[in-house]
Amino acid sequence: MNNSYYAQRGGHPGQEQLLTDRAVFTDAYAVLPKGTMRDITTSFLPFWNETRLWVIARPLSGFAETFSHYIMDVQPGGGSDRPETDPEAQGVLFVVSGEATLSVGDATHVLTPGGYAYLPAGNAWTLHNHGTDALSFHWIRKAYQAVDGLDAPDVLILNENDIAPTPMPGTDGKWATTRFVDPADLRHDMHVTVVTFEPGAVIPFLETHVMEHGLYVLEGKAAYRLNTDWVEVEAGDYMWLRAFCPQACYAGGPGRFRYLLYKDVNRHMPLRPLR
Repeated sequence: MNNSYYAQRGGHPGQEQLLTDRAVFTDAYAVLPKGTMRDITTSFLPFWNETRLWVIARPLSGFAETFSHYIMDVQPGGGSDRPETDPEAQGVLFVVSGEATLSVGDATHVLTPGGYAYLPAGNAWTLHNHGTDALSFHWIRKAYQAVDGLDAPDVLILNENDIAPTPMPGTDGKWATTRFVDPADLRHDMHVTVVTFEPGAVIPFLETHVMEHGLYVLEGKAAYRLNTDWVEVEAGDYMWLRAFCPQACYAGGPGRFRYLLYKDVNRHMPLRPLR
């Protein structure tokens, strides 16, 4: 089955539109509906040309602590020869529309929709849109937590469409996760995956765990439980969950419900501020 990916296009609503929307920010979670991602809410970065972005997650004291999540909108001819200015930041790129020309070291790759790149901290890379259409991709950044005795992870260039999803036990494949990194590879301190629910599939208990989550809905719609609330979400929406925020899901259809998921993994809990 061909995978579908929602791409933000911005714009601005007319004066006749009702203000009522589904955006919410609580002590435990946030929901940013696709309608909040307008031209007026974009940001810009140094050393990027013909590029704007929506910052949909950033570290905040007392809330999400570990990561930032951008939706990048790069026009034809745009890009950067110095995209990352923090030498301690690792990154994951996930393309949803257009084509990205990514150069890492001596290798150059063209990432198409479903394209995934893991870029270790300290690796120089460049990215450009040499196509004729706008390029939209997700960029998730996290300061890498090195561990003495573990090597740094390698660069990974993959595509979701080439990876068989891993079904959750007892679900007949109706709930599955596309993994880009081997869960047994403890060099990695974050995972970015694609989670797929077929119509009628559920998370049948309130997941409550230490990992922070960022969930961007790529396709479909569902009812999602966040702490004590059920919210309706659809393609283009984003959810941001604090550690230990209870969560569950019911994918009522009519089509598949799919999201890009971030979580922090494989490290001791810091007992003092990270330096």
